[in-house]
Amino acid sequence: MGKEEQFDTATQSVEASGYKVVGTRPIRPDGIEKVTGRANFGADCNLPGMLVGRIIRSPHAHARIVSINTDKALALAGVKAVVTSADFPEIGPKARGAGEAPVSFRDMSRNIMARDKALYDGHAVAAVAATTAAIADQAAALIEVEYEVLPHVLDAREAMKPDAPLLHDDLFTKGLDPKPETPSNVSQRFEFGIGDTAAGFAAADVIVEHDFTTQCVHQGYIETHACVANTTEDGMSTVWASSQGQFMVRNYSATVCGMDITKVRVMPAEIGGGFGGKTTVYLEPVAIMLSKKAGKPVKIVMNREDVFRATGPTSGGHAHAKIGAKKDGTITAGELTMEYEAGAFPGSPVQFGCMTGYAPYDIENVKAVGFDVVVNRPKVAAYRAPGAPVAAFAVESALDELAKKLGMDPIALREKNAATEGTQAAYGPKFQRIGYLETLQAAKNHPHYSAPLGPNQGRGVASGFWFNIGGESSAAMHVNEDGTVEVVTANPDIGGSRASMGIMAAEVLGIDVSQVKPLIADTASSAYSMLTGGSRVTFAVGKAVCEAADDVVVQLRERAAKVWDVDIEAVEWKDGAAINTKSDSGESLSLKAIANTAGKTGGPISGKANINATGAGPGFGTHICDIEVDPETGRSSVVRYTAIQDVGTAIHPSYVEGQLQGGAVQGIGWALNEEYIYDDKGCLQNGGFLDYRVPVASDLPMIDTVLVEVPNPGHRFGVRGVGEVPIIPPLAAVANAVAAAADVRMTDLPISPPKLLAAIDGAK
Repeated sequence: MGKEEQFDTATQSVEASGYKVVGTRPIRPDGIEKVTGRANFGADCNLPGMLVGRIIRSPHAHARIVSINTDKALALAGVKAVVTSADFPEIGPKARGAGEAPVSFRDMSRNIMARDKALYDGHAVAAVAATTAAIADQAAALIEVEYEVLPHVLDAREAMKPDAPLLHDDLFTKGLDPKPETPSNVSQRFEFGIGDTAAGFAAADVIVEHDFTTQCVHQGYIETHACVANTTEDGMSTVWASSQGQFMVRNYSATVCGMDITKVRVMPAEIGGGFGGKTTVYLEPVAIMLSKKAGKPVKIVMNREDVFRATGPTSGGHAHAKIGAKKDGTITAGELTMEYEAGAFPGSPVQFGCMTGYAPYDIENVKAVGFDVVVNRPKVAAYRAPGAPVAAFAVESALDELAKKLGMDPIALREKNAATEGTQAAYGPKFQRIGYLETLQAAKNHPHYSAPLGPNQGRGVASGFWFNIGGESSAAMHVNEDGTVEVVTANPDIGGSRASMGIMAAEVLGIDVSQVKPLIADTASSAYSMLTGGSRVTFAVGKAVCEAADDVVVQLRERAAKVWDVDIEAVEWKDGAAINTKSDSGESLSLKAIANTAGKTGGPISGKANINATGAGPGFGTHICDIEVDPETGRSSVVRYTAIQDVGTAIHPSYVEGQLQGGAVQGIGWALNEEYIYDDKGCLQNGGFLDYRVPVASDLPMIDTVLVEVPNPGHRFGVRGVGEVPIIPPLAAVANAVAAAADVRMTDLPISPPKLLAAIDGAK
């Protein structure tokens, strides 16, 4: 399907739905400021008297900190403050916080500033603030840290061995019965399942099982982490930060610094990419403490090497998948065992991997077991559908091989076993209305799937699932005197939420979207809202916006009723105007007219909504990938790619298409190029985009998108989150295409040319 056909389809969908604004493609509200360079990002904030902050990082993967001497740095002219872990309060193990996943504030504090041991190359051990960048760099070099270097471990399976170097002597594996009496690097064991897999495999005619390995990869956002903190004499800290949630930054920073949250105000900057990697804090508490000591504002900006060495990539992992089926393709059982690298502190997304791996399928017998394992790497952070891509790589690769053994078309095998409304998911709930089967049908009918392939080319398909979430959300809506409307929310705009908030507000109010101005408020100007993550904003915050708009509509009807001296029940709101149903002439008042006389009918008109949104609609996608393999070099080139997804209702189709394309690109990079490379001392060797290879435009074809719209019954406009699903299928879709092109099954990512060439030569 070409771009013009897609646009026509979307337009027809809008008309068929009866919506006037939802499903259209207005110009993005933040577009002009960004293309002209006027938008303010994290590093753009400058304050009078501002100091420059620098962080000193461990050069060792695992080392006991014997001593830190800051005397020489403090004696340097221009140095105004130095902080180490001694300046931060000790936080107990029971202090927990909520985010995309539960967090330990104790671990967070020790990740922000190493306390007893440095646990990875790049772990922060001290920080300095000075009047210039040159002095800050000089002072950082003068801080003397004495280390006792310890043995390190980088791989999850190696870290699980009894004789592996121990990162934490107080870490005992949760989820085991009986509880272990000795510490280990295994933080937790998870298990999800349904039915009896042993019986299921006994009933199978064909069984496929393989081990799969993926490497640690980074989100690769363009903008590095940056913040400014200004702590004044009254103990109040104002922070300007690029993040995925200003309330998250406030709560996390206040806790780590031992402050009341009322003493921290966070101003959200624009964000130059996050993808889950900016759902936590690294710099903000350090800047606050430096500013508190120096009595001046402090600005800290990471360089690219800092980002790679010290911020959260996603887990590398190992997975063992086993699938059994009848000769007719009915899957009788599926098992998945996974070990994920959490980095230096517990908290890998292996639990989500266990929950999502088999979720697209209606299988009676499923068992998924996962192990969260600490290793001497940076603490992992969320990355689009955390945990799911690795699980899908294993399951969808095994399904591809199963289809070959059964002599079935790979889409037909998935259709036969697809989860539909009422399917019991192995992780617990029964699905309501979902559109997975529709994505498979769209893939099967797409011209891409039947297009001829050239020499050394192969085609792969794969599917993926993500829960999507709701959560605490707020919105306010203010009607201006001229009838325009401001929509105030508290979530940074990463994937087009300003546009979607404006569109939904305009739809409810019945006005043109150009009359709506979406704004993002700081923590002192809005009610609490969860961070931007988990594909929740258009769904959950959108619900709040709709309710705030409903509140405004009620007030507009009340004002019109006062003007006409009728009961509010006699006033109908339609197409942006109040209609007097008691009037024979159809008397009406526009929103602008009501706003213009608001002072005479009761004062300003303002609506609000504060909710904890439920009813998030699960998302499913199916991708088709064509790969051409050069048998002489082992290089794999993507020659065609189509991403198909049930998006619920596309509020702004252009943004939705962009989400699908962006996720696919990141997944392709994960499959073919990206990995952290460490030397034998556990030090990162490719901490920059020159050596850490992400796909660029010249590496890829135009990525086609198909928006399948199966409305989510849990949202007024049928919204499902769309941002997570697109990164899940590509790993397996690419690997399956390579298997078809080169006739070798690659089970270790990335599929780099040397690895693939060795496999091709080995097969010969």
